[in-house]
Amino acid sequence: MTFSLNKPVWARPFIKKLRHGAPLTEGDVQILIELARRTQRLEAGKDIVTESGQPRSIILILDGWACRYKILPDGRRMNTSVFLAGDLCEPFGVLPRFLDHGLASLTPIVFARILLSEIKALVRENPRIEEALWWDLLATNAIEREHMVSLGRRLAVERLGHVFCEFHLRLQMVGRTDGSSYDMPLTQSTLSDLFGLSLVQANRSVQELRQRGLISLRKRRLTIHDLEGLRELSSFDGTYLQTAVPNST
Repeated sequence: MTFSLNKPVWARPFIKKLRHGAPLTEGDVQILIELARRTQRLEAGKDIVTESGQPRSIILILDGWACRYKILPDGRRMNTSVFLAGDLCEPFGVLPRFLDHGLASLTPIVFARILLSEIKALVRENPRIEEALWWDLLATNAIEREHMVSLGRRLAVERLGHVFCEFHLRLQMVGRTDGSSYDMPLTQSTLSDLFGLSLVQANRSVQELRQRGLISLRKRRLTIHDLEGLRELSSFDGTYLQTAVPNST
């Protein structure tokens, strides 16, 4: 069901994020709020769009966690991307004829459907928003590259350490952290799918990070106790996110 209550509240993470890419005016903000007006709720573990479907709109995550995934013919699944509040799930200027992947909710989510025609008209008329959206696409591509590096070169414990640092910075950019803590609802099974690990490897890696005193994870709340230590362990350099948020906070 589509609803439009509290549009400014739902759009806030998207606006906070884009302000890292361009100096948006209050007029720009109102335009972005209106852009995200077609909002829907979805419970956890449900498809937003399915593989081989024909996309009719660009998906914007406004609250909660979602993922992009692929399923092999024998049923094996891999989550290839994680989307947080404020993330667009597709490039802003184009939609594929059909999807070679699925999008699903990992937690209860609120998302918006943005018509391609609307966003194309918007960027033609507003260079600041266009700049911010291009910046967002650059950051998204950088996240994908780092994920490939993790899969190919980082050890299991380094992969998890790196993504915990990345989630912290991405959530910090949209005002969703409390100091060094943030909600981390991903299960070890989801993390295994994301990094091609077994459940045993994922569990051992989380335990190692705990034993080193780098993190704690209680009731789906992750606290980073030694951010510099975690960054050093995982070779994390947050400059790839192209953000003005200090890399050392």
